[in-house]
Amino acid sequence: MKILKNRKANNNLSELEKKLGLKFRNKNLLKQSLVHRSYINENPDFHIDHNERLEFLGDAVLELIVTEYLYKNFNQPEGELTSWRASLVNGRSLSELAQKLELNNFLYLSKGEKNSIGKAREIILANTVEALIGAIYLDQGLKSATKFIQKNILVKLPYILKHQLYQDPKSGFQEIAQAKYKITPTYKVLKEIGPDHAKEFTVGVFLNDKLIAEGKGSSKQEAETDAAASALTKI
Repeated sequence: MKILKNRKANNNLSELEKKLGLKFRNKNLLKQSLVHRSYINENPDFHIDHNERLEFLGDAVLELIVTEYLYKNFNQPEGELTSWRASLVNGRSLSELAQKLELNNFLYLSKGEKNSIGKAREIILANTVEALIGAIYLDQGLKSATKFIQKNILVKLPYILKHQLYQDPKSGFQEIAQAKYKITPTYKVLKEIGPDHAKEFTVGVFLNDKLIAEGKGSSKQEAETDAAASALTKI
């Protein structure tokens, strides 16, 4: 996962508002969406709370809007719609959106969290997107939140459906690899970093001896799933 260099947060946030195409009435809501708990731990006198309550709200708003869109536009069984929704709102998808919006440049993080990489940073970015959606909803209303989600998240649905990314990535990749190449994929741990309680694994997925893609995760299984998802986009 590509991590953008974290710089000092832009306090006036006008640059971020331009990226979002929004003008917040309450600037503190936008700022709060970018404040990680670790920053408050280091700066207890900071005038704004961390973003976890906004994240809680934004998660619910995101799920409602995506669910309503899928329900109204597709006459599919519940289980299939659930898989589609999960592909749209999972952590990887939301962290990719955060990178596209360059939210990393505006985050309020502790000194330790500024150096976080891999899965840890992915989680922070995904949670920030949910908090941002909560802030948009409170400040701009449901209509603006819906517009933001349609523009930045629901727009991915055709690609997800075309490449069947809503399927379990390992099963999907194995099915394609066996059909196209008559080969069953194998997975190999390429790297382990971090202490035992906070491991990050890098796993490669291979067709015979050819490395197709790599994935990362806090467990081998999670890293294998991530690798398979990357492989699906390549083939």
